[in-house]
Amino acid sequence: MSQPAYQYELSETEVAITPAATDKMKELLAEMEEDEVEAIRVFIAGGGCGGMSYGMTFTNERTDYDSVLDHDGMKVYVDAVALNYMRGVEIDFVDQPMGASFVFNNVFAATGGSGACGACGGAGGVPGGGCA
Repeated sequence: MSQPAYQYELSETEVAITPAATDKMKELLAEMEEDEVEAIRVFIAGGGCGGMSYGMTFTNERTDYDSVLDHDGMKVYVDAVALNYMRGVEIDFVDQPMGASFVFNNVFAATGGSGACGACGGAGGVPGGGCA
């Protein structure tokens, strides 16, 4: 007997995307139109003094364990492991003097952490979720 596929639809309370991030994501997706991009994948990677790093990439494939956020005409995929670290996150896009980037806000709150980097003393909530 085959196992049923993992299916999960995300809500904006689990992964929120600000209007600025939405606009930038749509702009980037429009540039990728010829490459048949299906969605934006949000992922985590271990490492650094701040623990997990957060990032995004384009994908044309959904896995059996991806959760899907249908947001303003686009799809965002988050795998089951990453979702455990990202519930309650807000993805924003900010233009600062050092450059523009996506920022993952509230990632430490989502995992029950303090928001401080224990090893280096840097503040949490910087682009990528790591230390400053």
